[in-house]
Amino acid sequence: MSGNRSLALFLWVLLAVLLLWVAQPVWVSWLQATSGNQPRAITARGDLAADEQATIAVFERNSPSVVYITTVERVLNLWNRNIREIPQGTGTGFVWDNAGHIVTNYHVVEGHDTAKIRFADQSVFEADVVGASPEHDLAVLRLRDMADAPPPVQIGSSSDLRVGQNVLAIGNPFGLDHTLTSGIISALRRSIDAEEGGSMDGLIQTDAAINPGNSGGPLLDSAGRLIGVNVAIYSPSGASAGIGFAIPVDVVNRVVPRLVKDGRYTRPVLGVVMDDNISERITAKLNTHGVLALRVQPNTPAALAGIRETKLTAQDDLILGDIIQALDGQPVNNINELNKILDNYPRHSKVKVSLLREGRQSLEVEVVLSLFR
Repeated sequence: MSGNRSLALFLWVLLAVLLLWVAQPVWVSWLQATSGNQPRAITARGDLAADEQATIAVFERNSPSVVYITTVERVLNLWNRNIREIPQGTGTGFVWDNAGHIVTNYHVVEGHDTAKIRFADQSVFEADVVGASPEHDLAVLRLRDMADAPPPVQIGSSSDLRVGQNVLAIGNPFGLDHTLTSGIISALRRSIDAEEGGSMDGLIQTDAAINPGNSGGPLLDSAGRLIGVNVAIYSPSGASAGIGFAIPVDVVNRVVPRLVKDGRYTRPVLGVVMDDNISERITAKLNTHGVLALRVQPNTPAALAGIRETKLTAQDDLILGDIIQALDGQPVNNINELNKILDNYPRHSKVKVSLLREGRQSLEVEVVLSLFR
């Protein structure tokens, strides 16, 4: 009897094994299907790296003060007499002070007296253009309603910047709100052609991605301070190619108060074309200081005072122009310093300009500052 039970148990086990073997494709497929239908366990990340935390802090502190600017044209429908607003251009700006002033590029609001300002919380306000400087590609708007305006961006300095410093740009590229890009300062004191003619000098070059729509946005250092205003990109395709430019904050901090006060930026000029990079190389070789006159524009104060420009002879010999070393005894080391000194002079002022001629002769000429830019 015991033997029969053992035989029966064996047969049942054998039958179960045969059934499992025959049904193997079915149950193996079922196991494979059900094994991946549950979320996997999450691996703990740990703390963010210190540089990541610093970047996040800079963005979170400054992004509320960065705005999206839209200019519109009002069009009258002749059939129903309704007025429609058609968007004309977009760009970025940022809160400058507690008086409701917004700074952006001139080309963002060119040809318009008003603009719409959209903040990070999507609230929209009307603003009036109160000042503009096409020469510097800067403009200032003032909010009509300052209720709950975010704090202004902290101001840094650009005179002590170093190539290789980390920078961050916040803007609205292609209409995408509050986009953060990062990179480094890749060069200083760059010059590019300005849209209004002439050139823009002393710009900061960065590889932080700057695209259409970023214009007028802040360029920040790793401490979150404003060091420049993004103004242009160099790109054959129209999109970021790793070369962007920003107006140094020292220039912005000099020009914007004038735009707020007077609506325009005026300064007596010498009429001399200069380049900081070339000047630095020449003065270093001569073991001196100052700014080299590359070209003297005709019928300007510099030309009338006899300041000489740099020339290239037919034999390709370079004849150095005068090196401007001081204005009324105030030393000059670069273009920004020269312009800062000129800011303090009214029209028709007489200024004594100290020069180094031919790299060896010191002399002084009197210049009448009668022209404005």
